[in-house]
Order: sequence, then C-alpha cells, then structure tokens
Amino acid sequence: MSSDNHLIHPKYRPDIDGLRAVAVLFVICFHAFPGFMKGGFIGVDIFFVISGYLISTIIINSLDAGSFSFSEFYQRRIRRIFPALILLLLGVFIAGWFVQFPDDYALLGKNIAGGAGFVSNLLYMTEDSYFGATAIMQPLLHLWSLGVEEQFYLIWPVILWFAYRRKWNLVIVTTSIAAASFAYGIYEIYHDYQAAFYSPLARFWELMCGALLAVNRSEILPTLRKKTDGYLRRVFRRDNPDGKTLRSAQSILGAVIIIALAFALKGEKDFPGWWAVLPVLSAVLIISAGPDAWFNRTILSRRTMVWFGLISYPLYLWHWSLLSFARITSTGKTPTELRWAAILLSVLLAWLTYRFVEKHLRFGQHGKEKAIALFLIIAAIGGAGYYTHHNGGWPQRYPKIIADIIHRPRDYKNDYRHETCFLNLVKQDYTAFKNCEVLPGKSNQTVLLWGDSHAAHLYPGYKLFYGDTVRFLQRNGSGCPPLLDMDFNDYPNCRAMNDDVMSLVQKEKPQKVILAAIWGNYDWRKLTDTIARLRAQGVKDIDIIGPVPAWQETLPMQLYAVYKDTGDIPLRMNIGLNTGFMQLDDQMVVFAKEKHVNYISPRRILCNADGCLTRLGDNNESLIAWDYGHLTQKGSEYLVSRFPKPAP
Repeated sequence: MSSDNHLIHPKYRPDIDGLRAVAVLFVICFHAFPGFMKGGFIGVDIFFVISGYLISTIIINSLDAGSFSFSEFYQRRIRRIFPALILLLLGVFIAGWFVQFPDDYALLGKNIAGGAGFVSNLLYMTEDSYFGATAIMQPLLHLWSLGVEEQFYLIWPVILWFAYRRKWNLVIVTTSIAAASFAYGIYEIYHDYQAAFYSPLARFWELMCGALLAVNRSEILPTLRKKTDGYLRRVFRRDNPDGKTLRSAQSILGAVIIIALAFALKGEKDFPGWWAVLPVLSAVLIISAGPDAWFNRTILSRRTMVWFGLISYPLYLWHWSLLSFARITSTGKTPTELRWAAILLSVLLAWLTYRFVEKHLRFGQHGKEKAIALFLIIAAIGGAGYYTHHNGGWPQRYPKIIADIIHRPRDYKNDYRHETCFLNLVKQDYTAFKNCEVLPGKSNQTVLLWGDSHAAHLYPGYKLFYGDTVRFLQRNGSGCPPLLDMDFNDYPNCRAMNDDVMSLVQKEKPQKVILAAIWGNYDWRKLTDTIARLRAQGVKDIDIIGPVPAWQETLPMQLYAVYKDTGDIPLRMNIGLNTGFMQLDDQMVVFAKEKHVNYISPRRILCNADGCLTRLGDNNESLIAWDYGHLTQKGSEYLVSRFPKPAP
C-alpha cells in the first residue's frame, strides 16, 4: 500500500481502470448510438460500484493505520473532481451563450449552478420535465450521477468513521444501509420514477455494494471461496490450488452478464429497480476476482483499456455535453458523422484535461491551497450560472424584436391548469383531478375537454370561447390520448385516467365531448371505440380536434434560423414544418365523416398557400406555439375563436 500524506491508498489495480473504461465506453455508445447499445446506461451503475469500493478501501485502510483525516479526504476529493468539472462548466457556459435561446440558456444557468453545487440529481428529481427540453438538449443532464456520488462522499465517510470508532460490525452496517436504500428504490419505481432514478437514497445501495467489498473481513467468505475453487478445479481438471480458477470464473461470468445487459437491456421505467441488481452484482464479481483473474489480467489490464480508464472521468463529462450541443445545432436528428466527431473530440479533450490539468492539480505540493482555489472557482461559476438563470438567459444578446419572439412564455402551468386538470401522469394519477375546478356556467349545458397535452393547450381558447355560458370540465393527462382500454408504457396511469373519465361522463352527462391529442403518436383509429362508448352514454355531440401544425425542433428556433438568413420574421412560413400532420389531417377528415362526428381542422385555420401562421404580433406573447406544436395562450385563443360557433 502507498501513503499520500495520511490517507492510505490500496495498491494500484490496472484492471479497475480497465473496468472504468468499459463503463464509460458503454455510456458513450448508449448516448451516441442508442439503437446499437440499448443498455449501455448500465455503465453508470458500474461506476457507482467502483467508487463505493475505492473510497471505502481508502477510508478503512486509513482508519486501520490511525491516520484518517476528514480534511485531507475532502481536499483530495476536490482536487480529483473539481478541475475537469470546472473546465466543462466553463466550456458549456461559453458555448451556450452562442447557440442557445434565452429560456434554454436560463435553464442551462440553473443546471450550471446545480452542477457546481453537486445537486443536479435533486434538480432533475423535483423539476417537472414534461415540457422541458428533451434529454439530449440539456448539456449537463449527465451530472446527475456526479451529484449522487458527491452526496455519498459527504455522508458515507462520516457513517463509516463513526461505526469504526464504535467497533460496530461494518458488514452489518453496510448491508443494512444498502438494503434500506434498495427497498426505497424499489418502492419509488412504482410511485415516483424520477425519485427512483435520481434520488441518492434510491441509488446509494449501488455504491454500498462496492463498499461491502472493502469492509468485509469475515472468515466465512474466504472459506466458501476455497471450497468453491476446489470444486471448479475438479471440473476443469486443474491441479494448482491457487484460487485463480474461481476468480477467473467469476470475472468471466461478470463480464458476460455486463456485455449481455449492454445489448439486451432497455431503458424502461422499471430501471434501476430489480434490473440494476445484475450490473451491480457483475461489477462486484469482477472487482472481487482481483487483478490476477483471467479476464481482469488479459482484457481489463491491457494498455488501451487502462488508458481509457485513466481519462474516464473527463471523458464522461465531455462526451454528453458535446453530443448535446451537436444536437442543439443540428436540424432534426444529429448526423452520424457529427456524432462521431463529438465522440472523437471528447476523447481528445479528456486526454488534454487529464494530462495537463488533472495530473498537475491532483498531485504535488500545496494541496490545501489548490483545494481552496478550486472551491472558490467553482463557487464563482455556480454563482454566475444562478445569475444567468435569474436574468432569464441574457435576452439582451439579441435584437429586441427577435429576443421578444424567441423568449417563449413560461406560464403554461396556469394556461393549461397543470397538475390540477392537466396531470403529469409520470407523477400523478387520476385522483389528482379532485383539485380540478369545474368552470360554472349560466346554462345547464356541460362540455368536457378530454385528451393529452394537445387537449390541454386548447383550454385557454375554450375558456374565452365559452366564457360563463356552459359548465366546462377538463380531463387531460400527459401522453394520454382519449383512447379506451389501452396501456401506454411511459404513462402507466393513463388507462386508469381514461376509465375515470368515462365514469365522469356517466355521472355528469355532458352534452358535448371534445377529443384532442397529438394523434400522430397513437393509433388514432381506436377512436372508434371511444365514440361508441360515448354514444352509449348518451353523448350525441362529439368534436374531434385535428393536429396542429408541427414544427421541426421548435417554432422559435425555426423563426430565428430564418431571421439569421433573411433578417425577416415571417408571419407565415413553410420552412421547418413537419408536413406529416397535413396527411394525417386529410385522413382524419374522412374518418370523422364515416363516424358521423364533428371534425375541426386547425390546419385549415392556421395554414394557407403561403404557409402556417407563426405569430400574431411582434412580442413573445404573439407566438402561435412555444415549442414544436404546443399552443401559447394567444395561439389557443386565436385558434379556438375560429371554431364553429355553438348553436343558440
């Protein structure tokens, strides 16, 4: 063992750097080419096990030597983690200034502050991301895992030090915490997926499994290993009782499981959960096999694997942000060659970061001074990020008219009545509708608006359209079309919500039901069943609202692209339209006639030969849509005001 000041570090194991390489390369493949390696995200789980093992080994060795120091421990953590993170945050900060709109840059500022404070996972856990930028459009989304690790580093050393000083059984302490964390994660999988994914309480068990390797000193395991090794030697007819047979077998088994999972596992809603046990157990098998196991010695310890392992931390940081900006600056799907360029550039930046920054700041003299300076720098970056968020993303970067146009409205929660009448079905179920206020009307007529977010965005228009003339009911759920007896994997509460809506129809007897959704995402011909069920409940007046114009990326981005090329912000344009909504509109017209229901075409209201309407004036409130197709308040009011007037 080697000693750096007072902390005692274990003998260097090249195979662990090789395992780091496997983890980071899996993650990169998943992020860049998810169709090729659908389960590559398990690389993060492997990282967690490695971190838990190494940190716990350092602490235990130092405690045994009577030389553990919290001050030195956290100084070393700062010198290990902060340099590459500082470079990343500065690079992203600068790149975002040039390529992101104010709202996106404001969100980036918030995430920079969260990354600097190592609370990114907590931000993503509590943040409603349904209408946020998609994952690839958030350059710092990957810092969630760094947040989990840093929170572990704050809590676990204190617990381990305390338990060691009290002479508690460290295996029991570690196992108990791991079991509690795992149970919490399983519970949250079925109650709050975002908490299950991002919460440190739901993830600590993965690091604790690595820690268990470091704290275990039982004689039971070595005895069991010896007996198992003897059995395997007889099977494979090996005479040397050196224990390598078992170690090689377990490392190969761990490698086979990890590789199989990387290609077979899918990022579904039940991960981490029970499925995470497999990559975690596999990493434990490989690490515990030791450096002399066949797979560890011949594959993981190869020079190339070790090199990637040494740069794995900065490589993890750089790769996602570069892929994200490649996507942000592309129209439509990121070209394959651009993704490869981002990967190669991330490898280059990772090596430069490791060679010329990390090595100089991690080691050498003046460790305390370096740690203080790094802490002050990252605090300043975090403060700048927060100020950018508070400032709204510096809209002053643009001429006033374009800044007004692209600075999209934020108040969709009030516009759509989010979380009361329009539910986030990842977090909520239909029981939350108890908080949805029924708009009273002067007449006895009741109108129901039913569907997903593309029904919810019609609410401001219908509120103005009907005023107080009818009782107005709203039942909308994210990703939940008004299609009965159907399950949607991403929104498991949808089927129950739709069943509840039908119970509401039976109870309230609405005279009119309005059905709206982003129909192109679903098997909309299943509306046949919905229409039949509504008529069976006595509903005679049924409106189907067709698809709204759909823009590539977002309408503000398309307007800005045109503005950069022409200096003009068109009122109508065909540029950037996903024309598939037009064919869908034509098909739904025929369908509605066959079913003898009313059909209203937003396309025929918002579009003509010159293109589709983009704005109603010269400020941000005048935009028709604030993303690819969700209507603003003004857009909703304009559209619905042109719907056929109800009969007196």
